[in-house]
Amino acid sequence: MLNTVYQLKRPRQFEAVFKEMELDGGHLLVRPTHLSICNADQRYYQGARPEEILRVKLPMALIHEGIGSIVYDPSGSFKTGERVVLIPNLPVEQDAVIAENYLRSSGFCASGTDGFLQEYVQTTADRVIRLPDFVRPSVAAFTELVSVSYHAIQRWLCTAHARRNEAVVWGDGNLGYISALLLHFLCPQMKLSVVGVHEEKLSYFTFADEVLLTTELSEDFTFDHALECVGGAGAQSAINQMIARIRPEGTIGLLGVSEEPVPLDTRMILEKGLRLIGSSRSGRADFKGLMRLYQEHPELVSYLENIVGEEFVVRDIRDIRNAFEADIHKLMGKTILVWEE
Repeated sequence: MLNTVYQLKRPRQFEAVFKEMELDGGHLLVRPTHLSICNADQRYYQGARPEEILRVKLPMALIHEGIGSIVYDPSGSFKTGERVVLIPNLPVEQDAVIAENYLRSSGFCASGTDGFLQEYVQTTADRVIRLPDFVRPSVAAFTELVSVSYHAIQRWLCTAHARRNEAVVWGDGNLGYISALLLHFLCPQMKLSVVGVHEEKLSYFTFADEVLLTTELSEDFTFDHALECVGGAGAQSAINQMIARIRPEGTIGLLGVSEEPVPLDTRMILEKGLRLIGSSRSGRADFKGLMRLYQEHPELVSYLENIVGEEFVVRDIRDIRNAFEADIHKLMGKTILVWEE
């Protein structure tokens, strides 16, 4: 059968490519229904990656956050029409020590291989996971991003020392909101503070114990543990502020992505004996853990409704382009593509 794949040929230019797809006994077929635009997608769309990377990666279908419905499953594990979350990480081996999302051999949808912006996605049964009925599709669309925060917090909790009375999330965007929300439910005994630069964005963090502007931090504002969710041009300032205020032997989990190297105050990292732990992407275990958390705390999903941004019904390339252009100018929230046949 022929599959229509909507590839980014060059920045701001999509094209429909028809690829032959052969049904077999080892792969299932998923029809994407709701997709979410990520900052990584935008960097490709706007041509904000280095030229040498764009030459290697493009043309390529974007989007690695999404859900769909089962069209064909030769194993019988899923029913036709069943809603599933698509897992973009594509491991080809297992390692007793290194997680699937850190193996250099693993592929990743929309980063070197076509993402979910296509008519059908052919994948294996271990790369999809059932979606609870109570999760609205537009929230479920960015499950992958939520799983990245879940993964980072699990790693952070394995590293942080035992004094866990309080924690700070630095960053007031989507990633900061999701990370703070998960921390609120995973570690309810911790006092949760959120530090950001936009008062309007901070007003969304109603579940936090306190929200603070970076320009109004008191001299005695210190902490033992923190998550950095800033990235980009603001990463250097944010991380060095955290290093300056964190107490000795504290832990900083790094989640923000920056295209350029970020200079850090290594003298103070050494002097305080700090632990900095980086996290990237997620694996099947994180998606499963997140689904359990949703089942245990359905109210968590209600909070995630707050960052569902504009929803675009998508039928053709013009609709896709309009959604990406609108997403550039959003203040906060996730732009959702509702894929119609």
